[in-house]
Amino acid sequence: MPKIPYGRQHITDDDIRAVNEVLRSDYLTQGPKIAEFERAFADYIGVKYAVAVSNGTAALHLCTMALNVQPGDKVITTPITFSASANCVRYCGGEVVFGDIDPETYLLDIDAVRKILENDLNGNYKGIIPVDFAGRAVNLEAFRALADEYGLWIIEDACHAPGGYFIDHNGNQQWCGNGQFADLAIFSFHPVKHIACGEGGMVTTNDEELYKQLNRLRSHGITKGDDPYINSMEFAGSVENEYPAWYMELQQLGYNYRLTDFQAALGLSQLSRAEGGLKRRRQIAHVYNEYFQDKQYIIGQSGVVEGHAYHLYILEVQDRLGLYKYLRENNIFAQIHYIPVHLMPYYRQFGWKEGDLPHAEEYYRHCISLPMYPTLSEEEQEFVMNTIDRFYHG
Repeated sequence: MPKIPYGRQHITDDDIRAVNEVLRSDYLTQGPKIAEFERAFADYIGVKYAVAVSNGTAALHLCTMALNVQPGDKVITTPITFSASANCVRYCGGEVVFGDIDPETYLLDIDAVRKILENDLNGNYKGIIPVDFAGRAVNLEAFRALADEYGLWIIEDACHAPGGYFIDHNGNQQWCGNGQFADLAIFSFHPVKHIACGEGGMVTTNDEELYKQLNRLRSHGITKGDDPYINSMEFAGSVENEYPAWYMELQQLGYNYRLTDFQAALGLSQLSRAEGGLKRRRQIAHVYNEYFQDKQYIIGQSGVVEGHAYHLYILEVQDRLGLYKYLRENNIFAQIHYIPVHLMPYYRQFGWKEGDLPHAEEYYRHCISLPMYPTLSEEEQEFVMNTIDRFYHG
């Protein structure tokens, strides 16, 4: 059996043609494909505004900047995520506070977050960063009610969940990143994600002021065009009653977090078949779920959940290390998502230690992510499942 990774991009001839067209055009960056991709993605998610950026980490950083995270500000997030979900707060000098996960969903436990806030004596909490981990949508309606109670903002980390949704109290589907409950949401276009741009990210929001702020911050903090200027027209070199077309101002410190046009072209092409990829992921998850649900060596599994986008399919197993090694010996490259962020050496320096978040730590002792991508064949999936069975049953 050829190598079977946990995730894999799918590049088609249409993708290649779309990129080639841009490579032969006048713009490789800061051209029309960026806005086209942003509009198409906003329509797909069902949100007013989308801002394309260089990667998901840049998207998170821009969000914390736009929301004015300052030294001493506290922000709550989950320990079961990629470290960027927490690091973005540290980039601005804020303090990261981790809440434990719900052991059934693997998502940030709202009861744990409420307990943290109830025990706060100083009022330094500013926001919450829930993560749609593995593609399962957080119930942001419930988190919005809690955030409003304490005057907090919400950044939804939806890197794993384009096309995912949860059901609100009225029975409506609420799509990840649609801006109904979170102030800002972010997505990633890393190769193993649903939509691949090589690297890339997107911020979505329904807030026009945050949208304008994000556009400035992703491009060095430069103001140009429709935004008000500070310096006079005379200083700008105008002899008429308007600023010259060349004029721009650096009014705040930003970053070069722009996406290129050829990446946007690839993203547009991939977006056109996103629903097909999502359907296939859910089919794969259903097969895994049926196969493993009665196995005695299974401690827990992702299961089949309405609205789950299935970036990952996770099992909790006995002898995780032994299984991990055995799968690699058989050319199956499963992965572990994630080492709890609060126990990374960087965060231990702030006092986090083993035992602080028992559900997250117990999950980490058993979790393993199985191959999950739309081009995974039925034969390959069957080989994965049978190989796991052979490990436990000989």
